[in-house]
Amino acid sequence: MDELRWFKSRYSGSDGGDCVEGAAGNGAVYLRDSKVAGDGPVLRVGRGEWAAFVSLARG
Repeated sequence: MDELRWFKSRYSGSDGGDCVEGAAGNGAVYLRDSKVAGDGPVLRVGRGEWAAFVSLARG
């Protein structure tokens, strides 16, 4: 995962509160808590599953 380029969610606050980072890789989307970026767990979601989640979240 060292080759992934992480970006911070635009919905994350700048005051150090709830911060989510994401990265896109081959066939998957990766999510992590930016406060523990290098030391915390990473959630891996298939691109199809991610697209379905975003579609449902948008309503």
